[in-house]
Amino acid sequence: METNMATPMELLCWGGDWDLPSVHTESLIVLAYAKFAGANLIAKPIDWTWRTITTTVPQLHHDGATVTEPTYILNYLRKQRFNADYDLTAKQGADTMAYIALVEEKLRPALLHTFWVDSENYSNLTRPWFSSHSPFPLNFFVPARHATLALSRILLTKGEAPLHSIAEVEGKIYSEAKECLNLLSHRLGTAHYFFGNTPTSLDAFVFGYIAPLHKANLPSGQLQNHLKQLTNLCQFCNAILKNYFTDGTPGSPPSSQETVDANLQKLTQLVNKESNLLEKMDDNLRSSPQHRPHRTKPKPSALSNEKNLTPA
Repeated sequence: METNMATPMELLCWGGDWDLPSVHTESLIVLAYAKFAGANLIAKPIDWTWRTITTTVPQLHHDGATVTEPTYILNYLRKQRFNADYDLTAKQGADTMAYIALVEEKLRPALLHTFWVDSENYSNLTRPWFSSHSPFPLNFFVPARHATLALSRILLTKGEAPLHSIAEVEGKIYSEAKECLNLLSHRLGTAHYFFGNTPTSLDAFVFGYIAPLHKANLPSGQLQNHLKQLTNLCQFCNAILKNYFTDGTPGSPPSSQETVDANLQKLTQLVNKESNLLEKMDDNLRSSPQHRPHRTKPKPSALSNEKNLTPA
């Protein structure tokens, strides 16, 4: 364990915004699981680099190995003895696999549609964000490429007969996504995490999928509005962000209040340091021989006592 901890792993991922360490679902899954398992993981945002088009993210680099896709990355972390599922029973392990499959089948298409296909959200939130985080001329190409891939994935997985167009598919995918959120909310109940007081891979997957939906300022948010009604899922996201991502994770900009508090603390420390320095200078000045003749002539008894206190 100590050897693994001493060798940091590098994760290439999309950077953060909206008070999230990453705006990218798959990147969030890996970042959250690494936090839960205590892995020494260094996030390297690909924002503003040519990797925005040439790299598959998330992408883990460690000891010469390169691993992509959350499932394979989590398996790799487990092999390195970073296992957030260590205490799960066989039944809980089976439930984890079932719920992750449910989320990927029912929730992923609606999220892809929300961020990449819905014209209002794409034009006012998604495209501007990815354009502003991609270098020229990729800023013209990256958002359109992601949007095309999202649309193709939706039609491939949900466009079976008799539903062929995205308009026909839209109602179905949002209905299934809302049902999935309801099931997750019911399964979570009043617990902190899905299997008690310790987060596992299921928590990482659910967090990765619903955190962007919870935090993004979506102009068109029918699915977001439904999520807001499920207060335990919203509290679940907020708890993970507070407990695991308040330490300056790369890509996660501090809130304005945190910035003010940090600046105030630095200013206070500076003032205290200068105050201590001035006090030391004043003490040195008062004790220096050059300063003594300027003092008021002491009484004989005081002078005698001062001489007695002077070291040989």
